Amino acid sequence: MQAGDALLPDSPEHVLEVVGILHSYGVVLDAYSRNLIYIADHQFLVFFPFFKYFNGEVSLNGLLRHWWHDRINFEYAEYCMKAMLWHGGGGLDAYLDTPEFKERCAAAVKAKFRGNPLMGGLDKLFPEFLPEQVRQMAYYSGLGQFWRVMSDIFMSLSDNYNQGKITSIPQVVEHILNGLVADASKPITYAPQIGNQRYDIIPESVGLTFLMDTGVPYVEAVFFRGTPFLGTVSYNAQAYQIPYEQGRFAYGALYADPLPIGGAGIPPTLLMQDMLHFLPDYLQEVYQRSRRGEDDVRVRICQTFQKSMFCVTTAAIVGLAPHPLDTTDSEEQEKNRAYLETWMDRFITSRLGDVNN
Repeated sequence: MQAGDALLPDSPEHVLEVVGILHSYGVVLDAYSRNLIYIADHQFLVFFPFFKYFNGEVSLNGLLRHWWHDRINFEYAEYCMKAMLWHGGGGLDAYLDTPEFKERCAAAVKAKFRGNPLMGGLDKLFPEFLPEQVRQMAYYSGLGQFWRVMSDIFMSLSDNYNQGKITSIPQVVEHILNGLVADASKPITYAPQIGNQRYDIIPESVGLTFLMDTGVPYVEAVFFRGTPFLGTVSYNAQAYQIPYEQGRFAYGALYADPLPIGGAGIPPTLLMQDMLHFLPDYLQEVYQRSRRGEDDVRVRICQTFQKSMFCVTTAAIVGLAPHPLDTTDSEEQEKNRAYLETWMDRFITSRLGDVNN
């Protein structure tokens, strides 16, 4: 990385795979983003949101397609949102515990349930229940806004590849890094509409931004930590199969074993199924030439997706480095090396060795 390389070796095959899968991922993230923001804005404190995945467009045909499972698996988007909410970190998490948030939350809750004595009584009996629901809504919106930017970055990457402007993995990393830097200070706000008025839950004055307050916590929660997949490890505390310390979790996208993909209870299966529908023709041809053809296509997609995520992680590491990695100052080089070693220690048990082989 100090020499300008990425965590994924450069080769024409890797470029084709990474760009192809990020094209599909960009399409899926566009759908995920729109739905998360719709839920945050239009399903605010709706406790039984039966039609939250329809984005306000409920029809008989849509219901039939939903029941037949001919749809985007928005459940995976919620899985990522809940992983971020649970692991916390960053300015968004810190703000949601401040007196300012509680004050703004109380105003929105009062407006939402004005004239509803049942909910008023519930709020008095359990004063943390409704604020916790609002915190979750804030994460719906925050992740939706983050994915909105990432979708645009990945789609422009695909366009540049099709035009012959992207030919190497370092160029892929550079494109992603430039996109992250360009939108680093993009404000993260949240103001659901209740009746005819919008209530600022996260006003721009709070100062939350795209990269540090949603991007970095997302990488930590989804790329690295994640959550244990049901059916693959025991949740029994006496079995000691899940680390006691939350910070030692290593179930994220960079660690997940691709082989269980397709099994029940494995959340990434939903993402792989979604990306399967939007693969570009050149990537479909790669999978069809494999020994098993389409029989293990979801596993192959997962392996390719992990390669792409190591490229995204490379961009994030380079962007967050204390000094430019090509610096010639010895003191800055020493600080960069200590910074990189911290990251490299976390990759020891990841899939980095597998994608490099």
